Amino acid sequence: MSAPVSDQLWQEFHTVVNMNSRELEDWLRTSAADEQAESVPDEAGSPLGRRVADVLRKRRVDLTASDAAVMERVVHTVRSQRDAQLEPTAGDRGWRQRLMSVGHDPLKPPGSGQSRDT
Repeated sequence: MSAPVSDQLWQEFHTVVNMNSRELEDWLRTSAADEQAESVPDEAGSPLGRRVADVLRKRRVDLTASDAAVMERVVHTVRSQRDAQLEPTAGDRGWRQRLMSVGHDPLKPPGSGQSRDT
């Protein structure tokens, strides 16, 4: 049985996602803060952002095909909006917030998030 996440996808995901699960969850709660979000903090942020946080908390051997699809979507999203080197870049506030909602802070160096080889 082959793993649902290839070595290449694993590496690429952990290169573009430079926030760890705690940073991402904190960001999702902050960015979605309003009266309704306060009553259900575990549902703060976009569904994709919550799924990225879930993936970050998992060991590689526990990832599913659905998790791999989320990882591919995030890699595509970040790569389509950033340069190839992912050098720290300031930009439009909305642009940064959209990227941070999928675990990529464009002001942080590439690959500075949590990466595991398990």
